[in-house]
Amino acid sequence: MHEETFTNPVAEGYFADPFAVRHGDTWYAYGTGPDWEPAHHRTAAFEVRRSRDLVHWDSLGPRLRIPSLPLPDDPSERRELWAPEVVEIDGRWWMWYSTGIADRGHQLRVAVAEEPDGMFEDQGVELAPDQPFAIDPDPFRDDDGTWYLYYARDVLEGERVGTSIAVDRMLSPTPLAGRPRAALLPTADWQIFRRGRPIYGATYDWHTLEGPFVRRRHGRYWMLFSGGAWTNASYGVSYAVADDPMGPFVEPDPGPALLRTVPGLVGPGHCSVVEGPDGGDWLVYHAWDEAMTARQMCIERLDWTPDGPRVAGPTAGPQPVPGAPGSRLQPGVGRAAG
Repeated sequence: MHEETFTNPVAEGYFADPFAVRHGDTWYAYGTGPDWEPAHHRTAAFEVRRSRDLVHWDSLGPRLRIPSLPLPDDPSERRELWAPEVVEIDGRWWMWYSTGIADRGHQLRVAVAEEPDGMFEDQGVELAPDQPFAIDPDPFRDDDGTWYLYYARDVLEGERVGTSIAVDRMLSPTPLAGRPRAALLPTADWQIFRRGRPIYGATYDWHTLEGPFVRRRHGRYWMLFSGGAWTNASYGVSYAVADDPMGPFVEPDPGPALLRTVPGLVGPGHCSVVEGPDGGDWLVYHAWDEAMTARQMCIERLDWTPDGPRVAGPTAGPQPVPGAPGSRLQPGVGRAAG
């Protein structure tokens, strides 16, 4: 019998920071585009893709509308919108994302739609206005119903300066408690974005932790995150664990423990986790092609053990489609994250 397979990437075209959600028997993915240059203040942004099997995807076009947002003073620069995540709360669909100009001053914002493929309307709220730079929001609901927002922010104190991951409680889909706490700080050289980076009026060996994604498994809180420079092969995905959703999170193993560059898939990173057709978890992430022309969407089967998550990837060759018997990792197979 011929076994149906898929090969990464699962969709063509630039689609970075992919976040996937399942709604019934349909999957939706939201991602960062290559650029965003609005002709007016009501231009839509963030491409949404739809799938019936997690492998074949159709584009629904841009689905975020922002009523009013200042344009760059310098016409050579552009306003950027990054890393949307979407969650259903009380029958409405909420999108968290960041926006800034030319990699500066990013702020967290939120939008809402009536359906996962509907037009999201920005709510005109900055969620962490006291942060000079905040990106990659990840909303997480604990078993007791409490919501938390993890995000990456710039921190200039400590042994390793750079972008690290914070957590704050969510009072509703819009306001935060306003008492962020350090959840995960840089710990290793593989997380260096650039040595001698001029920023904030000084020069630093700049570290970057970003793209947090938190799930509770085996009674603990597991954070998947990306580190290094998204522009090259140093970028990868690792994980950290905590006994409390407010952290602190600790990396049990040196990283990147989950995904790192392999031939054909360069700089894999910024992942999310979604339930697949088989009821198991699948990792959705981006990776550059060998020519570094686009960050494209990829998927891998993700299994959880008491010692952490396991993936067999990144895989650039044929793999069983989600739901096929061979799509599940076998005990002891694949890269161990713990």
